[in-house]
Amino acid sequence: MKLAVITDSSVYLPQDFVQREDLFILDIDITIDGKTYIEGKNLSLNEFYTKMAASKELPKTSQPNLAELDDLLTNLEEEAYTHVIGLFLSGGISGFHQNIQYLIAEHDKLEIAFPDTKITSSPMGLMVMEALKWGREEIAFEQILVNLQVMIDKTNAFIMVDDLNHLVKGGRLSNGSALLGNLLSIKPILYFTNGRIEVFEKVRTEKKAIKRLISIIDEVTADGSYMVYIIHANARGKAEDLQKRLVDHGYTKNLAIVPFNGVIATHLGEGAIALGAIPII
Repeated sequence: MKLAVITDSSVYLPQDFVQREDLFILDIDITIDGKTYIEGKNLSLNEFYTKMAASKELPKTSQPNLAELDDLLTNLEEEAYTHVIGLFLSGGISGFHQNIQYLIAEHDKLEIAFPDTKITSSPMGLMVMEALKWGREEIAFEQILVNLQVMIDKTNAFIMVDDLNHLVKGGRLSNGSALLGNLLSIKPILYFTNGRIEVFEKVRTEKKAIKRLISIIDEVTADGSYMVYIIHANARGKAEDLQKRLVDHGYTKNLAIVPFNGVIATHLGEGAIALGAIPII
């Protein structure tokens, strides 16, 4: 088996991992004030936050290019790859996952799977890294898909944002419009459920929300070994404070701070912070 893994630029991966020859990343464009950017090519993460803050309108993102994926699959056939796994931004917040399913039949020389990750960022990144590791270990393709499905089914992510406007106006929060204008009195905790972002719980203050986040992570990781990510949108100080509290609470390993990429920060807004828990298989 010669396995390729394809993902998109909403993913977070360690920089040294991105250079792997069997990993392919489709770009998601970010449009700010009518100009289109691709993070890591003509836009750094710091530049993204500067431009977003200066813009009168919220940035917009596109789906990855369908034709680019089609061409990539053709190239993989020519390069004697036999199996492909595509792990992309949650189908609940992007139509890309649904739009690409027909490509499986179009490229019948390849064994292709496009499971819905129902997530993004570093939890999706861990799925990508594990899939490639299992491929190198020559684990059967079907077993890799079973393992990935366990990761997908047991992954949880909980989010706090400073401003719901980004999510509601971007159409990424299905039940949040009623909270607009009410953030002075509540600090909503959001979560991924069936691949969509919804309001999980309303808490009165940020301090109470942080305390509640830790108790939620305790609950969702009680049944096994998990990697816990603290993911932030240009809020390193908040992330480090939360890390200290988690370490004091007993999370002394499998804990990391990572940034949201610009594609996701577009919809969460600067200052957002999340806790993601993904099972270690």
